[in-house]
Amino acid sequence: MSSVLNCTGHELRIQDVVRSDGAQLFDAAGKRYIDLESGVWCTSLGHGDARVNGAIKRQIDSIAHVGFCYSNDVVEDAARSVLSVSGLTGGKCVFLSSGSEAIELARRISRHLTKKHRSMTLHDSYLGSYSSFTDRSRNWFVFDWKVCTTCRHNDGCRKDCEQLQNIPDDISEFIFEPGSSSGFVRFPPASMIRNLVEIVRSNGAKVIANEVTTGIGRTGRWFGHDHYEIEPDLIAIGKGIGNGYPVSVTAMTAHTTAQLADKPFKYMQSHQNDPLGAAVAREVIRTIVGNDLIKRAELVGATLLAELQELVDGDTIVDVRGRGFMIAVELRDRATGDHIYDELLDSGYIVCNRGSLFRIDPPLTIDEADLRSFTRSLSEIVRRH
Repeated sequence: MSSVLNCTGHELRIQDVVRSDGAQLFDAAGKRYIDLESGVWCTSLGHGDARVNGAIKRQIDSIAHVGFCYSNDVVEDAARSVLSVSGLTGGKCVFLSSGSEAIELARRISRHLTKKHRSMTLHDSYLGSYSSFTDRSRNWFVFDWKVCTTCRHNDGCRKDCEQLQNIPDDISEFIFEPGSSSGFVRFPPASMIRNLVEIVRSNGAKVIANEVTTGIGRTGRWFGHDHYEIEPDLIAIGKGIGNGYPVSVTAMTAHTTAQLADKPFKYMQSHQNDPLGAAVAREVIRTIVGNDLIKRAELVGATLLAELQELVDGDTIVDVRGRGFMIAVELRDRATGDHIYDELLDSGYIVCNRGSLFRIDPPLTIDEADLRSFTRSLSEIVRRH
């Protein structure tokens, strides 16, 4: 890989993956790995899903890419599928190529409609790779909810709380990431989120659910915000909706759509509303619905979570938390995490290593036997530490 710049911040550990099948990867020497991070949250149905691959081949033989002045029926059909599962019937969708794009478009629409220019998010949220998200020194209000984790009103957040009183009234949009917390898997109190939504909405702001990592069944519901009983104005969808193909979606309510009809808005990207990406998104949704994979993620994920929580010893593993197939295993320190990660990789298991935390995000289709063997291997490794 001497000609490829690796600027991800992650060390390249397996350079010669030559074959994939579901949750399995195989290197050139024939070694088998179980991919427990779904690539980067992306392969919701596993690598090489036959139905998705078939949809790609059929669409390529028809038309893959369009310009701004022509389209294909699959785009409309895919949009209806997205709006149906997201509960936004009557709204509209825009298909793009990445989660960052989907969030950026939702943010631009919000600012266009509200005529305000300050964004709000939680202190530990990750909203994409654009500098407009990573640089929060200007035109941002960052709500720090660390103190809320130990608040005695945690389960019944009070609107007269001083934290809530500090929210400015010039917020354009509240971008809520429901549970990823920059990949560290933390779940803000539901009552706090509902209060935040009510406060910003009362001042005319939009609510954007960033579902790039938490959507498409990852948390045992179609979307992470479903755990919070809120109704966002716009939803940014990515990663799992493409099962490894680069497609994303910005979906919006009927009300927001009607507002845009009154206040026309322009936004252009080269691969906007491409039929190939839309065909992939439609097939992913069809497969999840047809195989009842949302329920499977909830039930099998709960079993995996319970088995991993049994490994908490207060020494090597200090905490395990999760929803559905989005689970975090918190370790004593980075050195411990790195050692265990190396042993897991040698044993054929790939997890996301965040130093003192492993994130486990397997495909919704993963074989339960593979999950059990992983739990046994992790338990044996931890006992040696």
